[in-house]
Parts: sequence; C-alpha cells; structure tokens
Amino acid sequence: MNSEEYIEVSVRLSPFSEDLSEILMAELSELPYDSFLTEAPFLKCYIQKELYSPQAMKVVLSAYPGLSFTANLVQGRNWNKQWEEEFRPITVDGVVTVKAPFNKDVPRTRFNIWIDPKMAFGTGYHHTTYMMMQAMLGLENAIKGHSVVDMGCGTAILAILAAKMGARKVFAVDIDAVAARSAWSNCRWNRVGTKVETACGDASLLQMGTYDVLLANIHRNIILEDLPTYKRSLRRGGHILLSGFYESDAPAICEAAGKLGLTVERTLERESWCCLQLTCCR
Repeated sequence: MNSEEYIEVSVRLSPFSEDLSEILMAELSELPYDSFLTEAPFLKCYIQKELYSPQAMKVVLSAYPGLSFTANLVQGRNWNKQWEEEFRPITVDGVVTVKAPFNKDVPRTRFNIWIDPKMAFGTGYHHTTYMMMQAMLGLENAIKGHSVVDMGCGTAILAILAAKMGARKVFAVDIDAVAARSAWSNCRWNRVGTKVETACGDASLLQMGTYDVLLANIHRNIILEDLPTYKRSLRRGGHILLSGFYESDAPAICEAAGKLGLTVERTLERESWCCLQLTCCR
C-alpha cells in the first residue's frame, strides 16, 4: 500500500478539550486514521487518501453535536515540515533519548535514537510509545542476545531501541509501505541496519520465525484479532509488550490473553493509556 498522499481532516472542537481530542483519536484510529496533531481548537487527523471516507467521519462525529470538519489533500513533505518546526528531544527515564537530525546540543544518554518519521507513527511523544520504551528497559535481559519482533513498527523506534539494547535479531513489520520504508531508513541512520530486518505486511509474516520478545503498539481491535498469532510466534517463556489502547480496554485484552495461556506480569498507565507485559507460560 502506498500512502505518499494523505488526507488531512481538521475537526473543530468547540469547546476545545484534551480529553475529547484523545477520545476522538481512539475512535478515528479504527477507520483507520494513523496520525494526529492537536492544534487548539483543531484536532488534525491524517489518513491515506485511498482510505478516506467523509461519510465515515460524519458517523463518528454525529455522536458529538456541534463538531465540524474540513478535509484537504496533503503531501508527506508538509507533515515533515510541521514536525521539524515542533519536535523537541524526548528522554525516557534518563536512559533513552529520542531526537531528530536537526536537534543540536542534546545531552547523550545510554541509548540515543535518531528519528525521521516521514508520515509514520512513533516519535516517543505519544504516551503509548513512551511506555513501551519504559517496559523494554525492564526487560533488558530478555532482549539482549535474543530475537525481537516489532509489529506495526511505524518509524521503527522500538525496533531500534531493541537493537541498541543488544538484541541478536529484530524483525520490524508495518502494513503501510511508507512506514516500512521509513523504518528501513531510520535503522540505517542509527547504524543497526544489519540487525533489523524490515518488511511491509501484517501478522501473517510472523510465521517466518519464532521470537523471544514481541512488541505491538497497535490499536485495541488489531491486538485482539492478532493476539493468537502473536502467541503462536512466541517461544515458551517469551514476553509480549502491548500498548496503543486505553486503560478501559485492558480487561478485554487481559481476558483474551488468559485464554491463550498468557500471564499479565506488569501494567503501566500514563494519562489513561495502558501498556501490558505478558509472558508465555505454555
């Protein structure tokens, strides 16, 4: 799938609310909008041109009286320009730093990651990406010297961190062709290209191997659909880190995990978002 051309949908929130913008992001991500930008009073939502449906947007917004939207075609380079003007370095627990090529004089930490996102998701700003990195730091012994797969890799920020943490081999997968290309470029920029293999596709690609750690920062519905495939691709005693969903979604995911013989070992929460660490017991 080629997503060089995107539709930018600007939803006017009246009155503006961060809570409402996050609720809308969660609902619209299932259409599937894959990138968002908050510029009060607007929530700007990005979707591949071929997937855009004004009718679908109207159905979602019909539950929120008074909201209106406009739509415009944008090119990937417009997103890049916006991102370059606004991006600031991110530090996770004083151990991981995520920065852009144009950031200057940024103090070094143990793991330093350079990211150029193009139109792909994952700069570390979003709470889910941040928590996934936190959870990975707590699994260093499980990652070092072992195999890792990053499903829905986006910019490959998690795959890059796994490689820098000493993973033996990392497989980074995204269903979007632009994201897969961005992941490939970012891995080489971070000098981990020999460790990270990138591919464009879905969870069916997991049948190519088995893994010790699986990372999936994806939407709730995709996690529930693909969790059996994740489990089959995991070695006994392996770990799954999941995020991309709200705390309110965690019970359904934990229930599905339990039926598959996966045990919840750790839960992280950040501004109503959730991250789960699961272990394969059988």
